[in-house]
Amino acid sequence: MLVALGFLMVATFMVLIMTKRMTPLLALIIVPTVFGLFAGAGLGLGDMIMDSIKSMSGTAALLMFAIMYFGLMIDVGLFDRLVSGIQKLVGNDPAKVIMGTALLTAVVSLDGDGSTTFIVVTAALLPIYQRLGLSPVVLTCVAGLTNGTLNIVPWGGPTARAAAALGVEASDIFVPMLPSLGIALVVIGIFAWQMGIAERRRMQRERPELWGTTFGGGKITGGNDKGGKTPGGTSGSPIAVLEAVATKGDGSETVTLDGTVLDPNRETLRPKLFLFNLILTVAIMVLLVVDILPLPYLFMIGTAVAMLVNFPKVSDQVKMIAAHSSEIIAVVSMVLGAAVLTGVLSGTGMVDAMSAWLVDIIPTSMGPYMAVITGLISIPATFLMSNDAFYFGILPVLTEAGAHFGVPAVDMARASITGQPVHMQSPLVPAILLLVSLSRVDLGDHHKKVLWRALVVSLVMLASGVLFGVIQMG
Repeated sequence: MLVALGFLMVATFMVLIMTKRMTPLLALIIVPTVFGLFAGAGLGLGDMIMDSIKSMSGTAALLMFAIMYFGLMIDVGLFDRLVSGIQKLVGNDPAKVIMGTALLTAVVSLDGDGSTTFIVVTAALLPIYQRLGLSPVVLTCVAGLTNGTLNIVPWGGPTARAAAALGVEASDIFVPMLPSLGIALVVIGIFAWQMGIAERRRMQRERPELWGTTFGGGKITGGNDKGGKTPGGTSGSPIAVLEAVATKGDGSETVTLDGTVLDPNRETLRPKLFLFNLILTVAIMVLLVVDILPLPYLFMIGTAVAMLVNFPKVSDQVKMIAAHSSEIIAVVSMVLGAAVLTGVLSGTGMVDAMSAWLVDIIPTSMGPYMAVITGLISIPATFLMSNDAFYFGILPVLTEAGAHFGVPAVDMARASITGQPVHMQSPLVPAILLLVSLSRVDLGDHHKKVLWRALVVSLVMLASGVLFGVIQMG
């Protein structure tokens, strides 16, 4: 019964948000509550939820102060040069912009932290998407795919968990998977280029007055002086809503960033403090990687120092905090909502029941193929539950079963990380909630575009691992 309730609960949640019958926040709260009561939790449901919220409090604090910190850095102009450089590199061609999204995400993802990656990527690229009229859902799709794939780096989390759970070296898991990782990134590049071509054609068809008929870095003329939503159906920016694509004069001039979050004349710019802000940000990134301070506290300190130096007046500090409050509320509320879902899954025993069921349905005759089976199981399993639940709960059991058939533990570990491109899209992952919130994209719209592509990337990683002989097949 718990197995059926668990899968039905997740399916109900997905259907409600993808059909837009309910917002993700409300679905995260209401659906688990109803299913928790059906599971017999009764008044104990409150304790389950509160325990989960306590465990998520550090994540909520991290996202709150990370958003504020990077919001401040955008306001003071730290990323203006980066955006300008990207604009020069990709020009006005949607295909190149979207390929640039994959490239920038891949580079920033090397720090192993999804939340930081998505903050930097949206800060640098979302204003460009909005200036050009591109769908922000494409941004979340490409960024989510790329970061999820690179999440297998040893310091990213899943590989370290698999190594710890099975008693093998993280390098022994990751290094042989490098060719598979490379192939997966090529597939993502192909997806990005296809989406870029589709966006180029859509803009030529729907917005000829803005885009003209040629691309590839040419001048963009005209503009949209009506404001409101972008062609992708959403509006907003990481820090402030982009009301319109700015134009001047008779509308025949080149589109600019005037009036946007990256307005070159905004009052919050602090060009004289550029070097200080750059050093402070680099220092935070270094401390993040070496992991000598808790991340929430690290961003708390960073935000406080950045605020004090860039805006020494108390009145200005109050204004800056208020300016970013809406984004903070949106993200933190989603994280706390996700805590309801995880609390019900774990507190009612649904996760344990689902794990045991997955192990029990594997027939003995499939034993020699346990590594491949583990890879296939990891795709839905890591989407439906946390990495901790899968790597410390399910993987050891599967590995023990595989050992009876001579399947090495390291092969099982390599197969287990191939589901990460799908895992990263799960509503249980705070980083993806951050990405869609910053981009003002509906989670259901994101899932419609990204899930099947993430599935393809995961299967490609698994198949190439088998092809290269690093994942045992029979």
